[in-house]
Amino acid sequence: MRAARKKPADASLLGVAFDAEDGHTRLTRGKNFVLCGGSEETHAVMQETATKVNEHLDRRGRRLEDMTLGELRDICESVRSK
Repeated sequence: MRAARKKPADASLLGVAFDAEDGHTRLTRGKNFVLCGGSEETHAVMQETATKVNEHLDRRGRRLEDMTLGELRDICESVRSK
């Protein structure tokens, strides 16, 4: 019998917001993230955050899959505080 090959772990950020009152359905997909809903302003904030998190990971040469929850939290906090 052959040993089963493990698929490498995948990780993604999921952003969901419910403050849209203009009737628009907003959906953005990108590298490591999916963002759904929100007002125009809220959705833009989610897009900026997800993009900056990925830029931060790229600069460090890291993958989202390799980050601990604490490391990811620190990155998100630093991205949003700028």
